[in-house]
Amino acid sequence: MSEQQPPGPGVVYTETTIYAAPETFLQDAPYQIAIVELDAGGRTTVRILPAKEGGAAVRIGDRVEFACFRGDIHFYRKSS
Repeated sequence: MSEQQPPGPGVVYTETTIYAAPETFLQDAPYQIAIVELDAGGRTTVRILPAKEGGAAVRIGDRVEFACFRGDIHFYRKSS
């Protein structure tokens, strides 16, 4: 099993809030996902860390940074 490398910071390209989640993520709904344009190039789809865990909602154009991995999911938070 290869070790995951944390993706770098970037800018929110687009975002949405999921209210009708697939069964696997029902307990998380509502939750925000975003496509982040990475500073190093490329884009990646991420979950946004919820406010109850120290995150905050993001908008298009916000700077974001990697927060943590949960399984294969990248979680990002708004940069301070």
